[in-house]
Amino acid sequence: MTRSSYTFTSESVSEGHPDKVCDRISDAVLDALIAIEPEARVAAETFATTNQVVIGGEIGLSDDSKLKDVMGEIDGIARACIRDIGYEQDKFHWETCNILNLLHEQSAHIRQGVDESKDKAEGAGDQGIMFGFAVNETPELMPAPIHYAHAVLRRLAQVRKNGTEPVLGPDAKSQLSVRYENGKPVGISSLVLSTQHLYETMTSADVRAVVEPYIREVLPEDWLTDETVWHVNPTGKFVIGGPDGDAGLTGRKIIVDTYGGAAPHGGGAFSGKDPTKVDRSAAYAARYLAKNVVAAGMADRCTVQLSYAIGVAAPLSIYVDTHGTGEVPAAAIEAAIPEVMDLTPRGIRTHLQLNRAIYQRTAAYGHFGRAPDADGGFSWEKTDLVEKLKREV
Repeated sequence: MTRSSYTFTSESVSEGHPDKVCDRISDAVLDALIAIEPEARVAAETFATTNQVVIGGEIGLSDDSKLKDVMGEIDGIARACIRDIGYEQDKFHWETCNILNLLHEQSAHIRQGVDESKDKAEGAGDQGIMFGFAVNETPELMPAPIHYAHAVLRRLAQVRKNGTEPVLGPDAKSQLSVRYENGKPVGISSLVLSTQHLYETMTSADVRAVVEPYIREVLPEDWLTDETVWHVNPTGKFVIGGPDGDAGLTGRKIIVDTYGGAAPHGGGAFSGKDPTKVDRSAAYAARYLAKNVVAAGMADRCTVQLSYAIGVAAPLSIYVDTHGTGEVPAAAIEAAIPEVMDLTPRGIRTHLQLNRAIYQRTAAYGHFGRAPDADGGFSWEKTDLVEKLKREV
């Protein structure tokens, strides 16, 4: 039997977290290549530590002679990301850190399995399982703990970068423990916020005085009570931050990027991967489908799983779970899904218009629960399949 009263915790990390610095650079490399050629193949990985950024992986264009020009731009792309995030520390500064570019051409053996030809449809860029999830706890149909953990850090980044709170640094983490009653979120039992600050003399109490008004601003009004336990910079000073304080790596925050642990995860990371990689594109498609199922009123909660084999176009399986909240049978939704959306890699990219330079903005504060952008960013957050799903079911 599903529990109706419990506490669930999710965390988020800021754009200045070492892993997120790396995600941002990897996605900026991806955007740069897609801007040149929408069908570019990219698998870019970034590692960052004290005064060092290393970028490696595979890239490919139909005309590989163009790669030489792109390779000359990588240094500037990485520095622009670090500068925008806000790092100007002695041991990690956008202008002086060392950038090592080890990107190279994509393997011809991988390319032959993925590329479309007269004899075969374009195949998936890898095998794997991908999950999408939606729940009617928030207007964005996201789990409340991860949604509000992101909101806290996004707001603090805004006031840091616009100069309102210049004492804050780029590196930060949040964690919310949300109380549920009768299956609905009703309050926060504990809140953890660790944020980098620029002055050695600041205490935890000083930091809380700075951040608390913004935290209260973004959380539901009655969720913070006298019983809520606050932990603000519980270790004390947090002046040394970012890759100088802790090494970073692309793809190491997959739960932060998705549903905060409230839903299954297939294990694949997103950042730095072009949309032929179903780790990314099929996870977006699964979220899109799950969100439309909930938006259509077919369930209060929905998980969609898709599976693929490398070089094979069609998904191997489609699975739907409405967690006992369904208004229609899950099997009926499973049958409807391939009728409303082509789930081949090319079908997903076409339907969601993924061959655009829209990925750098996804690198922090979650890939899901964001408003669709006019230029096609976060297209997987639209609810334009509702009527089609209703007709099919």
